[in-house]
Amino acid sequence: MNKMIFKIAFFLVVIISSASCKKWLSLKPQDGITREDFWKTKEQLQSAVIGCYASLIGDPGNGKQLAEYLFIWGEARADMAVPAAGATNDELDINRVNILPTNINTNWSAVYRTINQCNTVIKFAPGVLALDNTLTQTQLNAFLAEAHALRALMYFYLVRSFRDVPLKLNATANDSDLEQLPKTSADLVLVQIVKDLQFAEDNALFNYSNNASNKGRITKYTVKAIQADVFLWMEKYTEAAAACDFIINSNKFGLIAGNSGWFNTLYFNGNSNESIFEFQFDAQKLNSFYFVFATLRPRFLASIDVIEDIYTQDFVDENNKDIRAEGGSVRSDNTIYKYVGAGGTALRSQDASFAHWFVYRYADILLMKAEAINQIGGRGTEALELVKTIRNRANALVATDRNTILNPISPSDKNAIADFILEERAREFAFEGKRWYDVLRNAKRNNYERINILLSMIARTVPGNLQQSAIGKYRDNNSHYFPIFAYELQTDPNLIQNPFYK
Repeated sequence: MNKMIFKIAFFLVVIISSASCKKWLSLKPQDGITREDFWKTKEQLQSAVIGCYASLIGDPGNGKQLAEYLFIWGEARADMAVPAAGATNDELDINRVNILPTNINTNWSAVYRTINQCNTVIKFAPGVLALDNTLTQTQLNAFLAEAHALRALMYFYLVRSFRDVPLKLNATANDSDLEQLPKTSADLVLVQIVKDLQFAEDNALFNYSNNASNKGRITKYTVKAIQADVFLWMEKYTEAAAACDFIINSNKFGLIAGNSGWFNTLYFNGNSNESIFEFQFDAQKLNSFYFVFATLRPRFLASIDVIEDIYTQDFVDENNKDIRAEGGSVRSDNTIYKYVGAGGTALRSQDASFAHWFVYRYADILLMKAEAINQIGGRGTEALELVKTIRNRANALVATDRNTILNPISPSDKNAIADFILEERAREFAFEGKRWYDVLRNAKRNNYERINILLSMIARTVPGNLQQSAIGKYRDNNSHYFPIFAYELQTDPNLIQNPFYK
């Protein structure tokens, strides 16, 4: 991604954010910036689109970057990351299943900030076509595709985390655009997500001029990855498998070989051949993970079960290990290593805290396909082969293999294969913000047919004196989603609190 364009776009985002009032859907630039001095040239349009990506890594004004929220939403409610000495009371309450509407981690403003950036592009970009004769309809549609796909991704995070949320499709560009919206049902939000992704699929580019843009901007492959994830959540397995096949059959991606350079290629440097979409932190725009994982008082550590039970250890041959375990996702002292590691056991320095946030990579596509075709039925053997491909790259240990020659899984046993895939996703995507959503997706399938997956996880993670209370809470499906942050209820009278938290 062109650094100068990115810096200009990021400055634009700062201007837009600083001009906003304090209502959650009121992010607005000054009228003159939006309508009179901007949106005239193709270059300005490109800068506005890059501004959408800048909002992914910027500070939303409440002390946390979007990536930090996505880590907490996807990991803190699950079983692999646990609060450590530096954890806040709000972070402890998430682990203890004591989430209140005042919990700062339920603040969705960082997500809606990006949504508004996308809405602004969608609203004003078409007007540039009449003012700049160097801009073609195809180019305009490609820019719009990026905004539609990013908006879809943001709403997908919201619908999985909060379920029913306000569906804001209009740009808040001045005071007359302010809206106080009620919640929209999750089903209707998903309909809009699918619609946005269809537009993006039809118009997104396959590639840009450089590798960083190919991994840090929306491509047609990114759109297909999001579609696969959305369709899995919606239990539309044929569509999910087709989206995965589009990426697989392109032959544009592959798994990074599990050798000594695996960690640096995939995680330290980022933007590898395995990458599909990553938030592009760099030396000019650091992430906040150093302070979350690498200080003397980290806020989160890996659970002791991660090395012992999820990856396991070979006590006979210490060199025989899953590469994703110690020195991969974690360190022997349970430091969450993926975002702060410098290879081996060394840590990044504070000024080198620019590990990317990994949204989708090729391993995800293979395992999403395995999950989809297993649920379709009749393709259990193929699903197991995909899991084996992931395990072979990682040198996964025999102790974690559910499908051995002596004790094979029946290709027709959907639940056993689903459990194997879920366990492998835990190993492969440790701390990448996917664990809670993976568990919830499997638990809620077929009208919560397998709620015990979720209840068993809670029993393993919540402190013993709180286990029965937590299990009782999670028997109510409404508790699987966050409350609406109290401030939003105060500023928007049309919002109604999620049922469990009333």
